[in-house]
Amino acid sequence: MTADRATPHRIRLLVVDDQPVVRRGLALMLSMEPDMEVVGEAGDGLEAIEQALRLRPDVVLMDLHMPRKGGVGATREITATLPQTRVLVLTTLEAEQSVFDAVRAGAMAYLLKDATESEVVETVRAVHRGESRLTPQVARKVLDEFRRMGDASPALAPRGEDPEDEAADLSDKEGKVLQLIAEGKSNKQIATMLFLAEGTVKNYVSRIMDKLHASSRTELAVIALRRRRE
Repeated sequence: MTADRATPHRIRLLVVDDQPVVRRGLALMLSMEPDMEVVGEAGDGLEAIEQALRLRPDVVLMDLHMPRKGGVGATREITATLPQTRVLVLTTLEAEQSVFDAVRAGAMAYLLKDATESEVVETVRAVHRGESRLTPQVARKVLDEFRRMGDASPALAPRGEDPEDEAADLSDKEGKVLQLIAEGKSNKQIATMLFLAEGTVKNYVSRIMDKLHASSRTELAVIALRRRRE
């Protein structure tokens, strides 16, 4: 038997959208990338769950408003059942509640459909690496929804933490790393900007998540934005 000379793993994608033209266009665009492979398509949330369970893709590109079952419910079920599968929401909707619900359901990134091809491709790669990505507009909407929850009941604010208390717990370097996470920078980019090894940045991110009781980079980004606006 010859030695294992398999080609590098390609990112396996499931494209979910109820509009066939949009779905096929996305699939065609992504399949042209040498490091990506579209393994399935789905036209609604129920089909998305079924396909995800069968195909176990690396990344799901998820529309939100679809027949039978919406993207938020499908995202919640897929991320709960398949923790290694990551969801990137790609939609025309900008409503605060839709954005907020999608992030809370477990989506790691959220892009509007007017994003450029390069933005979509790069976000797919970032999500596959385990990075959360929110555009500034989307991050603001998530922040606004957290604020409304906090105004209605302080117990509903993220983790019940006070931004000033959070800030006091971070070192200067950790504060800089947190700010760059909020700007959507990857670990590699942060390492370059702060003259650190990428492994060191990963350790910083883990410590920051621990201190701020956050379960994802998305939550860290929201906390950073919340602090910036206090």
